Amino acid sequence: MIIRNETESDIQAIFNITKKSFETAPISGHTEQFIVNALRTANVLTISLVAEIDDKIVGHVAISPVDISDGSQNWYGLGPISVLPEYQKQGIGKALMHEGLARLQTLGVKGCILVGDPDYYERFGFRSLLELTHEGVPQKNVLTLPFGENKAKGVVSFHTSFSATE
Repeated sequence: MIIRNETESDIQAIFNITKKSFETAPISGHTEQFIVNALRTANVLTISLVAEIDDKIVGHVAISPVDISDGSQNWYGLGPISVLPEYQKQGIGKALMHEGLARLQTLGVKGCILVGDPDYYERFGFRSLLELTHEGVPQKNVLTLPFGENKAKGVVSFHTSFSATE
């Protein structure tokens, strides 16, 4: 498996992977593929990595800046992260997570935030911190991974692209 930056020729594959990955997800608006495209169009995809096996794109992770109501800077949101259903549970998502987080750390960012299942994301060091919330999301699903001491407090807002529906 190769983890690499997306290229323009990967865009349709990323769309398809993201759509298929979330088709049966119980907690999803099924718009994640549109979110990735909107992030790209808005030029806020700070990190966009694909997982490739035998010249086939099988996974993707998107990372983009977030805003925090206290004005804290240099925080990023991870997601969507997608793996084709037939390639899930083979370590591809884990590899994308590790590489995405490693690249964030090399950028010197303060931390990473996502909305997701704590049973999955806690294995990567993410935790629900009472200081950081996201409107409309149960606190247990707002997961944070500070890179160093966390001084951020407030409401986290993901880019407006996260409301994309087409």
